Amino acid sequence: MENWNSATNLQTDNELWEYLLVAHPDGTVNKKILEEKKRFEKEYELEEDTRFHPHITLANFLAKEAMEATFIRWIQNICSLQKSFTVTLNNYSAFPSSGLYLRVQDGEPFKRLANALKILDGFMQSNDCPPLKLVSKPHITFVAGLSQYMYENAISEYSRKVFHESFKVDKLILLKRDVYMKCHLINTFILPPPLTLFD
Repeated sequence: MENWNSATNLQTDNELWEYLLVAHPDGTVNKKILEEKKRFEKEYELEEDTRFHPHITLANFLAKEAMEATFIRWIQNICSLQKSFTVTLNNYSAFPSSGLYLRVQDGEPFKRLANALKILDGFMQSNDCPPLKLVSKPHITFVAGLSQYMYENAISEYSRKVFHESFKVDKLILLKRDVYMKCHLINTFILPPPLTLFD
């Protein structure tokens, strides 16, 4: 993905923008994923993907820009009722015939968040927008769009590779993708820490 700047108004109010609600690995895990990605690109003689930014997509939806303030408020309310959690990435898996991703060991925290976000769907559809797409199998896309030959070699190699890292998810990021496929940071939603025995 590109640098995330303030979005410029490239579309009219009635046109639909693509929004992504994502979680990012922390700096250490992000660096390790990027190092693995560069190693893959070098080994398979691929052009470096400068837009790659490791993330787990929680929700993806199309909406009118005029709706932004309302759904930001709703997402903020939903996030304030959730708790931060730890994510563990556990090795590689494959998209059939096209690419690889890093598996999320326990997807339940993401599924709980996605379930809470379902309330937004009625608001979207009442404003003539398509239904929300919510995560069913959280993951971090590692590489996509491989040729069949490259895919077969990659899956043979990476099914034996070990990648095991954990990071804390204490915020979600809302991005807006413009007509040039650039992503712009729209808002950050903080997830409160879990309660302790002393709270």
